Order: sequence, then structure tokens, then C-alpha cells
Amino acid sequence: MILKASKRGGSTQLGVHLLKTEENEHVEVHEISGFIADDLMGAMKEAYALSRGTRCNQHIFSLSLNPPASESVRVEVFEQACNTIEERLGLKGQPRIIVFHEKEGRRHAHAVWSRIDADTMTAKPLPFFKTKLRDIAKELYLENGWSMPEGFRDSKLRDPRNFTLDEWQQAKRAGLDAREVKATIQECWNKSDNGAAFAKALEERGLFLAQGDRRGHVAVSIEGEAFAIARMIGQKGKEVSARLGDPKEWRTVADTVRHIGETVAPRLSRHITEAKRIAAEAIKPLNEQKLGMKDAHKAERQKLDRKQRERLADEQRTRSTRLRKGVSGAWDVLTGRYFKVRKQNEMETYFGLQRDRNQRHDLVQSQLKDRQGLHTQISAVRESHARQMLNLYRDAARYRQMARDGSSGRGNEGRGRSSPRGPELGR
Repeated sequence: MILKASKRGGSTQLGVHLLKTEENEHVEVHEISGFIADDLMGAMKEAYALSRGTRCNQHIFSLSLNPPASESVRVEVFEQACNTIEERLGLKGQPRIIVFHEKEGRRHAHAVWSRIDADTMTAKPLPFFKTKLRDIAKELYLENGWSMPEGFRDSKLRDPRNFTLDEWQQAKRAGLDAREVKATIQECWNKSDNGAAFAKALEERGLFLAQGDRRGHVAVSIEGEAFAIARMIGQKGKEVSARLGDPKEWRTVADTVRHIGETVAPRLSRHITEAKRIAAEAIKPLNEQKLGMKDAHKAERQKLDRKQRERLADEQRTRSTRLRKGVSGAWDVLTGRYFKVRKQNEMETYFGLQRDRNQRHDLVQSQLKDRQGLHTQISAVRESHARQMLNLYRDAARYRQMARDGSSGRGNEGRGRSSPRGPELGR
């Protein structure tokens, strides 16, 4: 079901909206839990009153749950969806309201949570709640066997021959869920009335119709995985053949894998060229920063050297004035004062030299630390792009092998098991 949510204030206005009967044919307050009040408006006022003890302006989390219009959805499905949502978003145990609306023959629900934790008097954080709700919504479509909306369809289930480099990398990072493969094949089956239409619908989702090793129809993924059509749609092989025709009319799995390799390999060559360009552009500002840092560090050292020379000259002049000349100087030698002053000058000269060395050492170490931090960034960028290039070269080599011998090195037919992850792209 479609899940739309927002953090908001204005609890009284929201309560009025939820109880509106002008726009809705039926309004049913299904649940009020965790509040002292037992009516909707009282609960909304209670949530607002609690928020006044905090600095939170968006003290409630409002969610609408919209199932497909053609589906008859039981109350338990809405309740379980709300339970899953509050657990994933960290709202478990928070006061909750559920209201059902019926309008123009459709039934949907609204759920409202108070974000304020009464124990700590702080608002529950909701990081990335839109992304989490999108994942939950897709799970609800798959679990209930509903037709997936176009916007929710897995981006991996597209024709990869039209992927950009970013889309290819994204598909590689995320696993291909066997449940979504099954739902996609069922969707293509329901919208197609012959083999050609079914094959076209599959190719738009990165799957290819082929003749299986056991004389049945299979869908072959871009990675060379074969899924038995009959098993995916829950029908017998004869019924599948009645609509799609003789399996022998289609390529074998080996020929299909070879065809995939021939069509995908050129695309990967373009991805490699694009990846090289992106890598060069990514490292360019870091290299420029490295040169700039080099010049800045050189200027700092020259400035320190100049100031130390100037200070040394001043100190030497001061020390030389301590040694008297002429009769006074001779008297200082006779009384021993001269040797004491000379010893003092020698000690000050030694400690001054140590001070200057320590200052330069501290400056050099500080600059080394800056350069090491930049080097870490440069190394991370280089390693990241090196891994990307290595993976692309491996992919290209594998697809060239697929084009040559029609083998993907993977298992073949009947991979329609319902494991939570299933076959993965790029593994």
C-alpha cells in the first residue's frame, strides 16, 4: 500500500480533518491507545499539551495508508502495517490513533503517533523515515500479492542495456530479491496474451524468455539465472505453452546467455570509459589541493626561518654587548667576570638553538599531519575507483565469456525458491 507521512504540529486541525464527514462517506475511529483521553479530539489536545513541555514544534507523526483500490483489505493488515512501521521507525510504545476513511468506494486509513516520550520529555527522532516507509510499502505489496505500482518497481528489474553507470553500480550493490522476480514475472504474465508480448514485457524488466533445459519456458536474468515460468506463476507447463507457444521457438538458455553477453558487453565498455573520466575528475581537485598545500607549507617554513634568523641576530647583539672592551674588559678577565658572561652566552646560544629546532620540528609535524589527512582522502578515492574499475573489468570479461560460450557459471533452471534475497547481481 502507498504510505505517505509527515512530521507536523497543528494537532487540533489534524483532528478536525480526520473527523470530517463532508469529504468522507464514512469515518471510523478504530483505535486510541496510550492516551488518557478516550476520544480523538481529547487525545489530540493531550498530545499538544505534552509537547508544551519540550521545544518540539512538530510533535506528531501523521501517516496515511492507501491500499490498491481493487483490493479488499482486512483490518488486521492495516494494524500489522502500523505495528511494523512504529517498530522500524522507533515509535513502539508511543500513543497512537488509527482512523478509517471511506470515500468513493475506497477505504484507507490514517495513523497518528505522538512523538513525545513522556519519560524523557524529548521527541522521538525519525531519521530517513521516507526511505524506510518506501521499503515497508514494497514489502506490503509483495507479502499481499498486490500488483506493484510502476514507481515502486525494483530499479534492478529493468533492461540493463539501458543502464547508466550509476544505475549499473546501484544494481550491483543491491541484491535481486527472488520475491520481486516472481512478482514481476506474474505481472508480465497477467498483462500479456501471447509469447511475443510476454517476452517484450520481460525484456523491459531485464529478463529474457528462453527454452529451458527441461523443455519448458524460463525467464533468464541478466546474470544468467533461469527461473521456470510455470513455477513462478503457479500454473502447469501445458497452460504456459498454450499461451506462449512451443518452447522450441525461443532461444535455449545457453543461446540466451550468449545473447545477453553480446548485448551487455558493449555497454560495459562505455561504462569503463565513463568510470575513468569520473575517476580523473574526482582526483583532480585533491591533486590541486595537494599542490596548494605544498606551496603553503613551503611559505610557512620560509617565514619561520626568516623570523628565527632575525631573532638570532638580535640575541647575538644582546650577548655581545655583555662583553666589555678595553680596560673594563681587562678588569673583567682579571676578576673572572668575563668567563662567567661567556659561559652564560654559550648556554643561551645552545638553548636558543634547541628552541629553534623544536619550533621547526613542531611546524614540520603539524604539516605532516595535514598532508597525511589529505593523503588518506586521496588514497580512499583512488582505492574506491580502483575497486569500481576492477569490478567493471571483471563484469566485462564475464559477459564476453558469456557471449563466447553461452555459460554464466551459475546454476540453471528452477531457481524460483522464496529465499529472502535470492540471486544477486554482481555477486
